[in-house]
Amino acid sequence: MAASKRKRSIFDIMDEYFESMEDWAESMMESIMEKPSWNYKACTMEPLRNIVVTSDKVIVTVDLPYAAQNTVQVKPISKDTIEISAQMRRKISFDDFGITHYKGEFQRFHCQTRIPVPVYMDRMEVHFKKGILEIHLPRKHEYEIPIE
Repeated sequence: MAASKRKRSIFDIMDEYFESMEDWAESMMESIMEKPSWNYKACTMEPLRNIVVTSDKVIVTVDLPYAAQNTVQVKPISKDTIEISAQMRRKISFDDFGITHYKGEFQRFHCQTRIPVPVYMDRMEVHFKKGILEIHLPRKHEYEIPIE
């Protein structure tokens, strides 16, 4: 006896659609919602950064004031994400920013940055000068076309 395929009802299809919409809305809210730019437990601050996508490369610029040059590390952690960290030359406290309702000091910069287009992580070029970190990543121009 052949196994018959059960037809999905319109309600099942609508449930799946609304679940996927809820997942998408949650992910969008997480990316939009403002989060603190520090982690006081790990004593780290998240640096300001900018990503520029050109036709042949991606340029990531990261502001690392007070960073010790020999401690700057840039590591690819996946095919589309890099991790940036650096030790500060001096500790920075909330008091330095005029914030009195929090206590704590920061000793490191740390962030993870997602690269929006495919790049060659193994050809990364890193330059650090006067507290500005610049990362150049050549773009991949390979496109996968699914064949059915």
